[in-house]
Amino acid sequence: MPRVALTPEAADVLRGLRADHGDLMFHQSGGCCDGSAPMCYLAGEFRTGSSDVHLGDLAVDEFVIPVWMSAAQFEYWSHTHLTIDVVPGRGSGFSLEAPLGIRFLVRSRLLTDEEL
Repeated sequence: MPRVALTPEAADVLRGLRADHGDLMFHQSGGCCDGSAPMCYLAGEFRTGSSDVHLGDLAVDEFVIPVWMSAAQFEYWSHTHLTIDVVPGRGSGFSLEAPLGIRFLVRSRLLTDEEL
């Protein structure tokens, strides 16, 4: 069972971002600036390592977007399924959607016993 998904609206935004910028990735940390907002970067622009967990990959048409989370943040979210959505508003200046007047956010639900 995948741990991550995205809404059709978020998929539409990602299509446009990929057309404008190239391959993409998400990273969600527990950082100070945007809390635990998912940040969209060019693939490889945010360096991941042993302190990160690969949650899965999002398939949007023919391309795949890996989703990462800091290991410390994953300790809090390990029992949840995450759906990346998009809403109006200003997000982080580091995330690629920021100039569009929208921001990505995570909607979560508890994993069932069968999913764990």
